[in-house]
Amino acid sequence: MLKGIPGILPPELLKVLAEMGHGDEIVLADGNFPAASTAARLIRSDGHGVPEVLDAILKLFPLDTFVAKPVVLMGVVPGDHYHPVIWEAFQKIITTHEPGFAGFETVDRFAFYERARRAYAIVATGEKARYANIILKKGIL
Repeated sequence: MLKGIPGILPPELLKVLAEMGHGDEIVLADGNFPAASTAARLIRSDGHGVPEVLDAILKLFPLDTFVAKPVVLMGVVPGDHYHPVIWEAFQKIITTHEPGFAGFETVDRFAFYERARRAYAIVATGEKARYANIILKKGIL
């Protein structure tokens, strides 16, 4: 047992977070995201939502302060009038861990998929909210 490690983080994810270097990216994917067909490294976190996993990761994971926006969201598809309220939860969680957080970068769906293919790993969650996919760029301590 280790102290201070959130229990929601499986050993495989802890290993990946430790392996990642400055500038590497990790995707937290909702249940609709094509994680298995996209990931170079896939970590399953079924049964957990993205906000809970995000909060646990940010207790250990520094965001990159050398880029303007180290957090990326998949933008709403043009013509879809859905408002992703989960983004407000993301904002609150990130600001708790990174008080100087300057906001999200938003990219279209296919640009997000392409960026996810290049990510160090993808964490597939059971999140049911739409547009709940997020990319984190690792910083330094």
